[in-house]
Amino acid sequence: MNLNFKEIFTAFMVLFAVIDIIGNIPIIIDLRKKVGHIQSEKASIIAGIILILFLFLGQNILSLIGIGVNSFAVAGAFILFFIALEMILGITLYKHEETDISTASVFPLAFPLIAGPGSLTTLLSLRAEFRIENIIVAVILNVIIIFMVLKTSAKIERLLGQNGISIIRKVFGVILLAIAVKLFAHNIKALFEVA
Repeated sequence: MNLNFKEIFTAFMVLFAVIDIIGNIPIIIDLRKKVGHIQSEKASIIAGIILILFLFLGQNILSLIGIGVNSFAVAGAFILFFIALEMILGITLYKHEETDISTASVFPLAFPLIAGPGSLTTLLSLRAEFRIENIIVAVILNVIIIFMVLKTSAKIERLLGQNGISIIRKVFGVILLAIAVKLFAHNIKALFEVA
């Protein structure tokens, strides 16, 4: 096992920014008000399983439909770019679907709020650049933080306030935008080299 702390930290920060669990606190609180209770453990574990499974199987699924990791990473860079724009500008580009009370911990919380298109695309984009064991550690660290945030979401919202959450979203939005540009530049170059 070849753990690289720089890779783990970078992968962790990228996933943390994409999942945006702090920025999603208002959505989590709204969901909690609608359904009464959220199973934090269940939501975190299911999200973690989805992320790790996709890390291993995503490439095979892409191969089946004839798409290379670099092409997927470029597409992922576009998704990250739009997520970052949402965070920075405070606009909504993605539509949140209505929730069923009985399955709220799994849908929409574990999927697609935590393990959504952005985070799944990011995983494959990261896989094109980093070692798989470093990404797994980054996913596990994120799942631990997701669990802690879900458990204490009401306290965090009171502590940070609406302005605090908004500032954090914007800061992570800028980081994500920079990551999207780097990801795009790196993979588009690799695509043209292959061509």
